[in-house]
Amino acid sequence: MKMFVEPSDIYLHRPVVDFRKSINGLANIVISEMNLNVMSGALFIFCNKSKDKLKILYWNKTGFALWHKRLENNKFKWPNTEHENQLILSEQLFRAFYYCKY
Repeated sequence: MKMFVEPSDIYLHRPVVDFRKSINGLANIVISEMNLNVMSGALFIFCNKSKDKLKILYWNKTGFALWHKRLENNKFKWPNTEHENQLILSEQLFRAFYYCKY
């Protein structure tokens, strides 16, 4: 999959997140819980409790972008909620968006 951004890395935040959080709240999670540089150019992916929504935070050198995807009838495949960051490949992100469990 060719993305319209070229992220240096893609990280999953395994524990679920309160989706009332927006850019500032998610950036604080990247810094305080994930211990990563939020302005590194990496994608940071977050999931809600019911696993039907994803948010992706990205810094593109001029500001933050926040993408939100909501599934109507499916759920995202999401790893166990261990407190470790998970580095994934862009192909895995593509599959997460298009191949969801029912």
